[in-house]
Amino acid sequence: MIKTQKLPASVSEVWDFISSPVNLKEITPVHMGFEVTNGMGSEKMYPGMIITYKVSPLLGIRLNWMTEITHVKDLEYFVDEQRIGPYAMWHHQHKIEPIAKGTLMTDIVTYQPPFGFFGAIANTLIIKGQLQNIFEYRTIALEKRFGRYSEGP
Repeated sequence: MIKTQKLPASVSEVWDFISSPVNLKEITPVHMGFEVTNGMGSEKMYPGMIITYKVSPLLGIRLNWMTEITHVKDLEYFVDEQRIGPYAMWHHQHKIEPIAKGTLMTDIVTYQPPFGFFGAIANTLIIKGQLQNIFEYRTIALEKRFGRYSEGP
């Protein structure tokens, strides 16, 4: 899955926000009960950083999720990979780049649901749509924070 969003903010403003794990809750739907559990404070992401969460992706069931920040290029991108969690595999690239009047943010998510064949069915029926909803929520949350991007003069 690839998602893009244009924001009317500088690369450094967007980077300062997205590279701080404490801000993840602000861009995650409330119904998911997202909570960072390992007290990150305002620390910026770095390679090797481990972030633990509690999240309720389905039917209010609380799950533990652990990701590792595997790559970081300051003001350009970072990658998080699941170590423990609801997916058989999760790899998420967060890229930002300057554009006229702001920043283009690109998310590339590669994942594999758990449970083989049954997970593939769940992906078609539930998971794919849920991920779309999460990114739609995030689009709105980031527009509230940075404003709506305008192509016009």
